[in-house]
Amino acid sequence: MMLDMNHTDDGPVSLAPATTARPPELLDLPDGFVLRRRTLADADTVNEVIVRDLDHLRPWMAWAANAPTLERSREMTKIGWQLWEDGTDFMYVLGRADQPGSVLGMFGLHRRIGPGAIEIGYWVAREYTGRSLATNGAAALTGAALALPDIERVEIHCDQANAASAAVPRKLGYRLDRVHEESPTTPAETGKKLIWIKERAAC
Repeated sequence: MMLDMNHTDDGPVSLAPATTARPPELLDLPDGFVLRRRTLADADTVNEVIVRDLDHLRPWMAWAANAPTLERSREMTKIGWQLWEDGTDFMYVLGRADQPGSVLGMFGLHRRIGPGAIEIGYWVAREYTGRSLATNGAAALTGAALALPDIERVEIHCDQANAASAAVPRKLGYRLDRVHEESPTTPAETGKKLIWIKERAAC
């Protein structure tokens, strides 16, 4: 299961202004899984997983059209680390709590959709799909995002044809806000982007 993540290769590119608000660097998930801040030490393993799963990622991820070189993955990891420091994008690795260096997918929070809002992106390695990891990870990130003082709305974007990804925000109580027409950028896309939103509950 995967969500469309409009990044260059496997790392984020953000033009959002910096902020001092940060989500937790470690989020516990059910069944012994975790989301942890992606570090420079993860670059080689991330590259290995992406290259191995390229056919799994390519239908929905524009950056997966070509296999990233190891140098490219290291470069994007450094950029992702700096964006976290800048407070614009927050990249996580999905792993097992008992295997500190494991990489089973990647998740992110991205300040690229305007003030007061943040977008969730993710992908899960092929062999770990079907275990509710995308749903559990997105749930943890939703909570972390809405706990940030400047965030009032979280969004999940996916192509209309990506039924598995659309099921995640639906299960988490997101509301389908609109369908945005855009040119497809991957082989499986229809060009109809579903924009799901969840807003901070009124006090």
